[in-house]
Amino acid sequence: MHQSTYSSAGWESWGLAFRPAIPEGMPLLFDDDLLFEDSNGIRPTTVINCWACELPANGCPSPNSWPYYVRTVREWLEFISEHGVALFDTRRRLKAALGAYSVYRAQGPIKHRFEASTWNQNMGILAGFYKWARDEGYADSEPFTYRQAIWAFKGQVRRGRVNQSRRRQAKPHVTIKYLDDDFTDMFLKGLAGLSPDGERDLRYRGRELARNSAVGRMIVSSGLRSQEYTYLLVCEVPVLPSRRTAVPLSFPIPSGVTKGSKYRESWIDYDSLAELHSYIALDRAAATFGSLWRPPARWGEPLFVTDADQRGGRVNGVRVQWSSLGPDERRRLVAPEGGSMLLSVWGQGRPFTGWATVFARTSDRIRERYEPRFPHVNPHRLRHTMAMATMARLMRGWYEQAARQVRDTDDDAALAHYLRTQEPLLILRDLLGHTSSLTTEAYLHRLDVLRLFNSLYQRVGKEYGLLDEEAEVETEFDDEPAVV
Repeated sequence: MHQSTYSSAGWESWGLAFRPAIPEGMPLLFDDDLLFEDSNGIRPTTVINCWACELPANGCPSPNSWPYYVRTVREWLEFISEHGVALFDTRRRLKAALGAYSVYRAQGPIKHRFEASTWNQNMGILAGFYKWARDEGYADSEPFTYRQAIWAFKGQVRRGRVNQSRRRQAKPHVTIKYLDDDFTDMFLKGLAGLSPDGERDLRYRGRELARNSAVGRMIVSSGLRSQEYTYLLVCEVPVLPSRRTAVPLSFPIPSGVTKGSKYRESWIDYDSLAELHSYIALDRAAATFGSLWRPPARWGEPLFVTDADQRGGRVNGVRVQWSSLGPDERRRLVAPEGGSMLLSVWGQGRPFTGWATVFARTSDRIRERYEPRFPHVNPHRLRHTMAMATMARLMRGWYEQAARQVRDTDDDAALAHYLRTQEPLLILRDLLGHTSSLTTEAYLHRLDVLRLFNSLYQRVGKEYGLLDEEAEVETEFDDEPAVV
């Protein structure tokens, strides 16, 4: 069995009357004999391909997710085939195969084992596949058993089914998923090549320090997702106001790179935006000036940009809006003065997308040289860090106090009014791009918001002289479970 990525290039030579209705870039499966059906009827791989082609319209629009979905079903098919079980076998045989598969993924060869979270994700994909197959008439049964469940959250009750094949996971609060203020400061200094005391780390020979520091501060301030800042164009960065302001600045995020392709706005503080513009004007300009970079052939044809502004430009002579371009198209954009159009570049103006590696190496260096307790930092941890830091400031009224200093005639009056009138949870909901405040509230609980309230209780109490003894604070949280 082979997995390949579909491309319609040259379809006119395939002897077809019309272009195949298959999404570009869709991973497809093929048997060794390249047959789609045989004497037994349509092949399982063909059914999987039909399911895969409907993923974009069935809740999985992101091309980045398609290979994982197809690989999940393919690996399940390969496993059960070794045990003589068909993809659409009887329920009894499928349930037996699922039991063996569970043991294999939990205790089998190390490289094939799944953590509980990965296993649960795979079971969710397989359950969706079998539901689709039953609805389409390909399957009469499935390997899963369900039980009825009731969820109650913030006065709302929801009923549903729970897949019994799911494994139990550790409570979300046992692992801290964000950086505290001191660790955040340490990490940002590390990105800039500085030691925790702010001095230059002479033992570090890293490059692109201005880029790493500027983008890192932008993420911590705005909470952008990995895809959003990785494929952000330099011309989409908000304009720096002529004067410094304590009120955050609006940061529009184009729908072409957001989760679910939904336009949203976050914010960024003035100092972080100023550092970003400094990187653009100096280090980035030096890297891209006169650059001869062109995207490699495997990415597709180059997209040459002219007449670019913050909202759009001409791409190969055709006027387009940046918001309509996805990640694959954005990384092929060639700027008028040379080099990539992406905000983050390296070398001679080439697009840079390896942020996970930068963050991992920085956290490893801090842990090795300065602080053994420093955690591993992945891109999403910085988004969590922004959420917790913003919620802390909102609850303390910091943003509201800053907003009250803004006169109605100022350019940021609209955002100031928003900060004065909206509840903290609703503000954070908008910044994170959640559809419902219930999602934001659940998100905060997963980040162990108890620690946030504990910290604020101590800080505000001391600040206003409400706490005489530090021990008094501890008694308020004696009944709460310990955080490991």
